[in-house]
Amino acid sequence: MKYLLQRIAFYAVTAWAAITINFIIPRLMPGDPVQSLIARYQGQLSTKAIGSLYALFGLDHHKSLWQQYLDYWSTLFHGDLGLSFTFFPTPVADVISQCLPWTLALVGTTTLLSFLLGTGIGVFSGWRRGSWMDSLLPVATFFSSVPYFWLGLIAISLLATAWPVFPAGNGFDNGLVPGFTGDFIASAAYHAVLPGATIVISAVAGWILGMRNMMVTVSSEDYVTVAHAKGLSERRVMFSYAARNAVLPNVSGFALSLGFIVGGTLLVEMVFNYPGIGLILLQAVGAKDYPLMQGIFLIITLSVLAANLLADLAYMLLDPRTRREG
Repeated sequence: MKYLLQRIAFYAVTAWAAITINFIIPRLMPGDPVQSLIARYQGQLSTKAIGSLYALFGLDHHKSLWQQYLDYWSTLFHGDLGLSFTFFPTPVADVISQCLPWTLALVGTTTLLSFLLGTGIGVFSGWRRGSWMDSLLPVATFFSSVPYFWLGLIAISLLATAWPVFPAGNGFDNGLVPGFTGDFIASAAYHAVLPGATIVISAVAGWILGMRNMMVTVSSEDYVTVAHAKGLSERRVMFSYAARNAVLPNVSGFALSLGFIVGGTLLVEMVFNYPGIGLILLQAVGAKDYPLMQGIFLIITLSVLAANLLADLAYMLLDPRTRREG
């Protein structure tokens, strides 16, 4: 319990620091996003209206930076992320709620699939090193070294242009209304095949190599030798003794990758014009959309911290030494 309380306190302080940095960095960027918004109306706004816009977006020059910081925390506690410059007057929370499910569905599914597939192959490859599975490693390593966007371009060129098996982009067919209907879900899954396969092919090799190397190391440990000497079955030794300890680094890496799911895979979403949060973040940065950038960074930050906390809890369950150290 002491260890758990210490970790929660650590992540609480980290969250405070991250939110503070999230407030400061956009305000250090050059340019004035409100002026860009005013330009859309071709200078037809009055001085009073311009002042109201600055106050509305928390950029009131009459307030000190400290007062703006306190106002920012106040709005966060009320669940208000502000209004988006880019999609004005749509609230930031609405913009994020529209694009976040797309990223969670695509990157979340592919990350879980990559982890399970890569870890499973790594367990057998490391336990039975020298088998035919080792011949897959150079191929997997080659694909993992190719950037996401390059694999995406190749996939579009081959499977969407030369052989039009899959669509080249977008999240669903034109003319469909998003909703929990069979036609829409089937269309969304069909459009996610190419970007999803791109992510899996690029990511799976890292899980394979990491797990294989740990299995090779753990296989020579004394407790594995003792388990063999006790006459335990090879399957039980492989999973209950070797794999259980070898998987710890992969669990940590998987928890971190869960946090970055929310950030999406920006280049993949750009290549496939996929309506995820990464593409929205790119638009927000280009428009200097402070509220939208802060909202997205906040979601990403809290997701990463929550994922790390889950990783610590997993370590507590898998490694009793962690609990004793607490």
